[in-house]
Amino acid sequence: MTLNLRMTVALCVALSLCALLVVPGNFSGLGGDARLTLAVFVLATCAWIATPIDDTYIALGAGLALTVTGVISSDTLFGTLGDSTVWLLICAFVLAAAVSRTGLAGRAAVFLVGGARTVRQLTHLTTAALVVTAFAVPATSGRAALALPVFLALAKALSDRKRLVVMLALLFPTVILLSAVATLIGAGAHLITVSVLWEATGDRIGFTEWLLLGLPLAVVSSHLAAEAVLLTTTRRADRRGPVHITAEQIQQHSDRPVTGPWSQAESRCALLLATVVVLWCAEPLHRVPPAVVALIGAVVASSPALGTVRLKDALKTVPWSLLLFMAATMAMGVALADSGAAKWLVSGLPGGVSPAVFLIVVIVVSTAAHLVLQSRSARSSVLVPLVVAAAVGAGVNPVAAALASTAAAGFCHTLPASAKPVTLFAEIPGTPTYAPSDLLRLSAVLAPLTAALVLLFAVAVWPLLGVPLTR
Repeated sequence: MTLNLRMTVALCVALSLCALLVVPGNFSGLGGDARLTLAVFVLATCAWIATPIDDTYIALGAGLALTVTGVISSDTLFGTLGDSTVWLLICAFVLAAAVSRTGLAGRAAVFLVGGARTVRQLTHLTTAALVVTAFAVPATSGRAALALPVFLALAKALSDRKRLVVMLALLFPTVILLSAVATLIGAGAHLITVSVLWEATGDRIGFTEWLLLGLPLAVVSSHLAAEAVLLTTTRRADRRGPVHITAEQIQQHSDRPVTGPWSQAESRCALLLATVVVLWCAEPLHRVPPAVVALIGAVVASSPALGTVRLKDALKTVPWSLLLFMAATMAMGVALADSGAAKWLVSGLPGGVSPAVFLIVVIVVSTAAHLVLQSRSARSSVLVPLVVAAAVGAGVNPVAAALASTAAAGFCHTLPASAKPVTLFAEIPGTPTYAPSDLLRLSAVLAPLTAALVLLFAVAVWPLLGVPLTR
């Protein structure tokens, strides 16, 4: 479907639905604020799906429309920018900028990948290294940019084995996307989910709780995905020969030393990052909010005496567009909940659905949503408020349903345009990389595998960790 045709169809659908909402006799039980909220929600969703307009611009327009019409107050709209999750992400990016300046990523690559002697070892050691980056760099696009020089070094070392290079090109974005669920700062969608849960149910998921629930899923799904990438991209003959990646080969793509004694800046940055992560994980003991811990870390990382990056340079790396998007979509979530629109939407769902069936439907829809909404944050903005509202009616724990939806939405590998990391590694001049057919072949295996794994964790693992399926 061409862009113009898609825009026309979306516009017709949006205007038709809005026209139905305007007629007072339609949809009994739906108040005025709820009608306005649904109209804005429909228009924003159709614009996200079918137009090339920036997602943040659409979200800000929707938030402004809800404020001007009186559905939410201006304090609600602007107050979302002061939410602790927004500050957590800002400070996490400052910390990530400090880490990037020191060259610690290159040393980590030599430490992990340099020990590989077989193709399978290389695959799983690379996977383990990429999972760890979820604690150092927020947002999948930032992790992809950090990992690109490491991939180029590996590609050059394996230049005579093209299929292995293609396999690694596909492995990097696959693991980056699936391992994001390990931490609260792994993706902006996670912060949106936490905010929606807090506004709708009063349940607060902190950094430690998310880590406890998400890290096991991230590790298992990433290594299973690594096997899927390996088996769908290479042949047995490709996997048979030995591999040997040297520190010198990785050094060629790093402007910082990757071997030898650590500099003072590297030691300070590594100690600071380790301290911040430990304090995040120990939140139940010291009760200091993760955002405050992150702010302390950011101040130290950018301080003149102890820091490794200037604050103004670090702030340039913060994706302010993403933060504005998050704030605006949080406001939309508040409007959906407070106006009664979300409750009305799910009231028409068939009753008597078992929690397991409800969860399966949520996971399947969330897994496939990337085919319609390319933005991970936009998917959570649309799906999570509805999932949380519907979960209450279905007798499902809203926390379990929201987590399952967010985790399943992490699968977005079908097309090169489905996610920024996939796009980045699909277009590397002078280096063999994957074709759309490689993505489709992997997706045919990975989509059902990811959905089944999320379902397994929601039903069998998360209840053991304090998040039951039902209430």
